[in-house]
Amino acid sequence: MSELKNQRGSRVSSEALFRLKKRIPEDAILLEEPMKKHTTFRIGGPAEVFCQPDKESDLAEIMKWIRAEKLPYFLLGNGSNLLVGDLGIPGVVVSMGRLKGSRVENEDLYVMAGTSMAAAYHAALDACLSGLEFASGIPGSVGGAVFMDAGAYGGEIRDVLTSVRVLLPDGRFKEIPAEELNLSYRHSAFMEDPEGQERIVVGAHFHLNSKDPEEIAAVSSDYNQRRREKQPLEYGSAGSTFKRPEGYFAGKLIQDAGLQGYRVGDAEVSKKHAGFVINLSNASAADVLAVIRHVQETVYDKFRVKLEPEVRLVGCFAEENTVGMKFG
Repeated sequence: MSELKNQRGSRVSSEALFRLKKRIPEDAILLEEPMKKHTTFRIGGPAEVFCQPDKESDLAEIMKWIRAEKLPYFLLGNGSNLLVGDLGIPGVVVSMGRLKGSRVENEDLYVMAGTSMAAAYHAALDACLSGLEFASGIPGSVGGAVFMDAGAYGGEIRDVLTSVRVLLPDGRFKEIPAEELNLSYRHSAFMEDPEGQERIVVGAHFHLNSKDPEEIAAVSSDYNQRRREKQPLEYGSAGSTFKRPEGYFAGKLIQDAGLQGYRVGDAEVSKKHAGFVINLSNASAADVLAVIRHVQETVYDKFRVKLEPEVRLVGCFAEENTVGMKFG
């Protein structure tokens, strides 16, 4: 996808918008919506068109429209693992945030993709079901967690996921067993879908185990206490900035490189946890990107270890081309 380095450019015509408004409720469509309102980094320029369906049928209509108009698009969960460029996102952002809810049947929990992982955990707790305690402090959505096989404290989505409900490119919905998703550390088969053939997660089935709710809550409370003590939760961030390199811990490498407190503008390597790049107040995406690159270069120079960002870069950055978009 090619863009001018300092100009986002418009891609959605007024005629195309008119056709969209005939398909879904008008209040589900926002124009030039600031993405800093929708990311945990609290950073990001405007989305040209921001769609927020609250029904599966509306999501299907939006995707049909995107593909018919051949527009670039990005699927947004809870915005917890993203750095959105300062120049924003051309085309369409499809937010899954209104597709929320859950239901329990015996020891199985079904959760819609826009539900936060914290809410999924609480739905399990209310049903006296154990298995999602590790996820109680993960800031992302269920759909995003499945997409990247999210995990914490020794637990991962693949440990409890049994199947997912997806929207196919042809507009049909389908259940896919978890064993067909090639789930591994921060990876799923959804990341490998060819351009234009993406399957969209709309819900996930988890198999959990009955347990005393006080025991469940105690485990979750312990995990969250550890998070508060060790992680800079008071600042905007995208969580762990880098993936764990084989044989190492990213935070330890960054700390040993003397980079804690390294700062560009209001973006800083956290003094509390070196694995986090944080937004102190008014950091730009360019500030964060400059910190990430400096960390990568310094760690490689000192230890010959390449740090790969876990944070996804999306939209237009002033110094480089647009990244992270799909095409209809």
